[in-house]
Amino acid sequence: MPRVARVRSRRRDSGQVWTLELEEACPQQRPFQPGQFNMLTAFGVGEAAISLSGDPAAPSVLSHTIRAVGPVSTALADLEPGDALGLRGPFGRGWPMAEVAGRDVLIVAGGLGLAPLRPALLHLLADRQRHGRIVLLYGTRSPDDILFQNQLKAWRDSGIEVQVTVDHAAAGWDGHVGVVTTLIARAGCEPERTVALVCGPEVMMRRSIEALRSVGVADEAVYMSMERNMKCALALCGRCQFGPVFVCRDGPVFRYDRVRDLLMVKEI
Repeated sequence: MPRVARVRSRRRDSGQVWTLELEEACPQQRPFQPGQFNMLTAFGVGEAAISLSGDPAAPSVLSHTIRAVGPVSTALADLEPGDALGLRGPFGRGWPMAEVAGRDVLIVAGGLGLAPLRPALLHLLADRQRHGRIVLLYGTRSPDDILFQNQLKAWRDSGIEVQVTVDHAAAGWDGHVGVVTTLIARAGCEPERTVALVCGPEVMMRRSIEALRSVGVADEAVYMSMERNMKCALALCGRCQFGPVFVCRDGPVFRYDRVRDLLMVKEI
């Protein structure tokens, strides 16, 4: 059953994207894993799976970054500080933070896909000495669509190598132009030391995996978040069934070699 939470703060990140910070009336103080998601209920409208985008070291405040594109996400994004909503979770398997210790980490994000990767970045920074290079490659449609702009600068200042590209430049933009996959070869990663975390539109993830393969990163060192069609979060409704697995229960993060053959099946 959903627990009751209230909006603590609301921040606009781009035209249709808002970040809500939530507090529970009776917080359970359960830590979440980077890459997990919650089910959020807009009372009287419906429920949606929304990734956690906050700091896993501060579980009493739950951040969710939401694009207002349908009735439920729009109703959630329209909530104001003090408004109530329903909350279930956290659910799913997250990013493999234990496995990346001692490795270089290449993070490839497209559009809103940066939100589920933000907790992983915060976790890596909190334990910076245990990792090698940390590289973030981030692509959006336009400069106006870039999320967490202030934090991107702070991450650069903290030693993360950040490269941002846009599909369509605007006046004053002096950064990269083109799809994010073009940055992978330029990142100069050492493939045998690298673990890649990928999240974004599915076509972008497919192209990113092709680019990672071309520079020698092994399939078993690539993880992707497949947040599609999740409805109940309990592997009961079947909406997110992906061959023999359920995205809500067995994902949303998958090691690529474990779903590679499924991704090759047309229209699965």
